[in-house]
Amino acid sequence: MKQQDMALNRTNSAGPLPKILVVMPMVNEEENICRIVPEVLAQGEEFHVLICEDESRDKTPELAEQLSRDNPGRVFVLHGKRQGLGPAYVRGFTWALERDFALIFEMDADFSHKPEYLRPMAGIIAGGEADMVVGSRRVSGGGVENWGFYRKLLSWGGSIYTRVITGLPVKDATAGFVVYKREVLEHIDPSKLSAGGYAFQIETKFQTWKAGYRIKEFPIVFPDRMFGETKLTKAIIMEAFSMVWKLRFSPKIKQPTCDSN
Repeated sequence: MKQQDMALNRTNSAGPLPKILVVMPMVNEEENICRIVPEVLAQGEEFHVLICEDESRDKTPELAEQLSRDNPGRVFVLHGKRQGLGPAYVRGFTWALERDFALIFEMDADFSHKPEYLRPMAGIIAGGEADMVVGSRRVSGGGVENWGFYRKLLSWGGSIYTRVITGLPVKDATAGFVVYKREVLEHIDPSKLSAGGYAFQIETKFQTWKAGYRIKEFPIVFPDRMFGETKLTKAIIMEAFSMVWKLRFSPKIKQPTCDSN
């Protein structure tokens, strides 16, 4: 993991970061929410959390509201209907763009995405090296922990399938740990994104790339969740596989009117 250590050391030594929002969709995450949110906030005063809670059947809604009361101005909550990962992120991104956040993360709440990566990933954009940074399991220094063969095959095969069909030059096309420069989300317009499940991850990277923005992959180690249940279903998998063809034949995306730096 030497390359990952070098990346962490280099970006952790960067200067102050701009105002950051971490958007975290949550459904039935009572075992994780009171652990993950404080760890995100501990990464620095620049970090804020938006919990997009969708009709949880456990104590997640109440715990989210309590965290917001305990951390005024840093933790926010949006309650919505359970329509899938994509719509939850669209609500979160739209909320963020109505406010003054310079960088916007998408991040899972189950510790598969480690909070320690937040600051170095943000530092890459703050340093002017990229407009989107993907927490990647597929570059040198990245990897997974405690995954079965089927899940490894599905993830690896899905990324290759996406790259071959669409031409997207991102090794971990299905990654869900991503930070955007504000201008990227303003340009691709979250309201126009159509994917409901994990295909959303492919769609956002494709739209960012086609719009001419710079994407950089940062190595992360992705462990399987310890608590709660995965939200991955066969329907979500099939949507992701069909989405790449939709993207392959999608209209040309308008380029930015000014330099993305």
